Formats: sequence, C-alpha cells, structure tokens
Amino acid sequence: MKVAIIVTLFPPVWLAGTEIATCNLAENLAKRGHEIHVITSLDEGLPKESCEKGVDVHRLPRIKVRFFGVFAFWIEIVRTVRKIKPDIVHVQSLSIATPALISKRILEIPYLVWGRGTDVYLPDWFTKLTAKIIMKNADSLLALTENMKQKMREMCDRDISVVPNGIDLERFKISSGGKKGDSAKTIIFVGRLHPVKAVQYLIEAMAIIHQEMPDVKLVIVGDGAERSRLEELAERLDLKSCIQFAGQVPQERIPQVMHQADVFALPSLTEGFPVVLLEAMAAGLPIVATNVGGIPDIVEDGVNGYLVNAKSPDEMAEKILMLMQNSVMREKISANNREIAKRYGWDAVTAILERVYQNVLGVSR
Repeated sequence: MKVAIIVTLFPPVWLAGTEIATCNLAENLAKRGHEIHVITSLDEGLPKESCEKGVDVHRLPRIKVRFFGVFAFWIEIVRTVRKIKPDIVHVQSLSIATPALISKRILEIPYLVWGRGTDVYLPDWFTKLTAKIIMKNADSLLALTENMKQKMREMCDRDISVVPNGIDLERFKISSGGKKGDSAKTIIFVGRLHPVKAVQYLIEAMAIIHQEMPDVKLVIVGDGAERSRLEELAERLDLKSCIQFAGQVPQERIPQVMHQADVFALPSLTEGFPVVLLEAMAAGLPIVATNVGGIPDIVEDGVNGYLVNAKSPDEMAEKILMLMQNSVMREKISANNREIAKRYGWDAVTAILERVYQNVLGVSR
C-alpha cells in the first residue's frame, strides 16, 4: 500500500506530540512493508527530498506571507500528492486537511483525517470554517480519545473511530542504572513552554510543595515563548534553587531524564492525547495531570496517577505531596503504569491503522 501522510511540521526540528507520533507511525508502517511518503514543510538546513528509516520525506518551502503563503503551500502539497500517486492520503490534523479534499476532488484519491488535539479543542477560525466540509467528505475519521470523538461529532455527526497514539516501549525500559531510590525527590515536566501547557500553575504548586518538602526539585524540560516569563515567576517566588529549566532535550535522552524522576506533572489547560503521558507511564512514573481533554482517557484517578482541576496549584501540590510522601503508593502506581503502557505499543496501534486503510480501500485482510 502506498500512503501519503500530510503533517505541518516534522522532526528533527519539531519534536512536539504530533510530530513525534507521525515519525513513529511512518516508520512502523514502512516496517510493515508499505511505501510511506511524508509531506511536510521545509526547515532550514534540511533537504527537500530524503529517505529516513525507510520513509520518503518531502519537505516543501512555505512563503511567510499571510493567506497567500498558506494557499501556495497547499498547492505544493497537491502537486506532491499527484507526483506520488498514493492509494490513500492520511492527514494529521483538521487544520491541514484542505489539500487532501482538493486531491480527492481533482485526483480521486481517498483521504482520512486524524484529529490530534488543538485542531479539535482550540481550532483557529479557518479550521472552524472548513471542519464540517472536510469531515463530511473524508473517507474515514479518527480521534485519539473518546472525548475527542465527541468533540469532533459536534462539528460533524458521523462515524468516527478512536485510535490512540503509540509509543516505542523498548526505549523506556528501566536500564541497569534504574530509577533513583526514595532519597531522590524530583518532579518532571516535559513539553513546550506554551501558554496552553500552563506551567505557571505547576511553579505555583512548587511553592507550596517546597514549604513542606524543601528537598523536592522540579525539572522543566522543554523550551518556548513562555520560558522567560516562567523563569521570572520562579525567581519572584524564590524558587530558583529548586527549579531547573533544562531546555530542549534530544528525544533519545528523554527516557534517561524520566528515569531520574519520581513524579510526572502535566498542568495543561487542554490536551488531545499527549504522547508524553505514555512515555511517563512506560518509564514507570506516577502522573499528576489536569482533568482536561483526552487526559482522563489515559490517566485513571488513583490507579495510574491523579487528576486535578486546571489552574489549581493547591490541588496539584496536594497530590504531588501525597505521592512524594508515600513510597508504597508510588511503587504501586509505577507498576500499574508500566503494565498499562503495554497497550500503546506502536505495533498494536499501527495494525489498527492498517485495518482502517484497508477498509477505506476495500482491501481484503
């Protein structure tokens, strides 16, 4: 099967959830014998055409001119689809699906759209305008979670399949170095420093935690426009000694960084299906996260972590302290998480997606 996957951004420059998931998905589909083409935007210093781990990557330049630049990018995507002649076009986000609709109209190539998060929960004005026609004409629609499925059905009432993100479980197995013992009291956050991640509430929670447990450290892994504001907040709360801004960490080092922590915290205002939670689970970390978007589909309160209200540093501090002060509870939740993470191996997720492709194309299994 020949598949063209359209995604706005792609590694190695971009390493957020959708980009990492798309990279893993493409590689695993290629391993299963499919011809996979990723169509994405061109980043400085990278070739326009390349083959990366069995995946053909087509990087298209984007003109930084409002409206015209986007339209020109779409036309280049359609031209690339016409050159590839795939059996199916797979779009990673409603916000970049217009070229797939055009390709279906002109080239008669079926397409599916996989809702990813912001495109469903916080769509821009154009996505709001086009979502219904995009979804109505898609040959298949996917959502990452049940919650996302319901949100998508509010845009267009039709059948939508739930297919979660996956994870490379082997990368997160505990090495011989293992996790640190009870003497290590470290909270970790991994993600973009973007307003939607609401890291300021985690820092405010840290002020409460620090009063009760002065030895606890918070490591913030990631970078973004909010970093300077967050650093100023940490300094204003006199927390610079117990908060480390680690900056962007290469993906290959994420398992090592997580294995040095005791609790994973995610204070987001909204989320689709954060891959980082699967990574934390596979690393055996108890999770404290906000009860928003698709997070409750991953975190069962009291089983593999705790859910708290968004914008509530008091609640977050309370649950983190509960975990930090109870090693038996941490170990139980850690074991639960490693077991639950097995459901999200990329082999299983890719097999599900492969069946979706076959159903669209009417291919016998």
